[in-house]
Amino acid sequence: MNGVHDMGGMTCFGPVVCEKDEPLFHAPWERRVFALGLGGGVWTCFDEARYGLERMDPAHYLTSSYYEHWLASLEMVAIERGLVTSEELATGVTQTTGEGVRTPLSPEGAMVVVRQGTPFHRNSGRLKPRFKVGDRVVAKNLNPSGHTRLPRYVRGRQGEIHIAHGTFVYPDTKAHGQGEQPQPLYCVRFDARELWGPNAARRDHLYIDLWEDYLAPAASPQPATKQPAVTKATKARPGKKVTPVRKAAAAKPVAKQKTSKRKTTPTKRTAAAKAKAKPAKRKYSRS
Repeated sequence: MNGVHDMGGMTCFGPVVCEKDEPLFHAPWERRVFALGLGGGVWTCFDEARYGLERMDPAHYLTSSYYEHWLASLEMVAIERGLVTSEELATGVTQTTGEGVRTPLSPEGAMVVVRQGTPFHRNSGRLKPRFKVGDRVVAKNLNPSGHTRLPRYVRGRQGEIHIAHGTFVYPDTKAHGQGEQPQPLYCVRFDARELWGPNAARRDHLYIDLWEDYLAPAASPQPATKQPAVTKATKARPGKKVTPVRKAAAAKPVAKQKTSKRKTTPTKRTAAAKAKAKPAKRKYSRS
């Protein structure tokens, strides 16, 4: 379900502060809450426990500690299952006979659960996977009112099947008492930029386990547009630079040059030469 608990991918909450040499439990009551949650017979599965956490008051959720979350879920589920009443929790005095209370785990059984966990892999149910490694998928944009393990920040985003884990219990039905309904579980790889935009690191990826009912095939990629064919006239030979051929400019008619006659002035030598070659006419006078 959508709520304040689904904080994955959100910003403005500040850094995660790690406590140096943090103890397993900060107070004795935390140890008891852990024991009740693990084998006290209140939760039938951890998905039921998570559904209780998701229904906490948002202000209480943000201001309470980790084991306070556990305690709030235990109280809520215990009342719904009829194990205790609100008055019994408020007063600490038992008013019921305790009929229908499940037998808690033994200390030995609790240690097995702590060390090995609870197996949720199944050999029944939906065994044939719909997707294979390398398939492009999109996380469905679902907004269920009940419990889901599909985070909001991946809804509607495309990813790629990285690992096919096999068939596992479906948490969305198990949390509500609707049976296990086992189905294939996948590890899906998402690009960081697909989830958080172009400012995310290009090489970063997120890997998240998602059940088959959360996924749909991604739309097939559009075919690449064909590039215009290169004609022979413009095709370049390898290793040679092609220079565009310019059109020959029309030759302009050459204007006829006007030949100008040079006027030469006779020099003294030419004048003397002419005088020798041509004798001067004599002048006769009447006496």
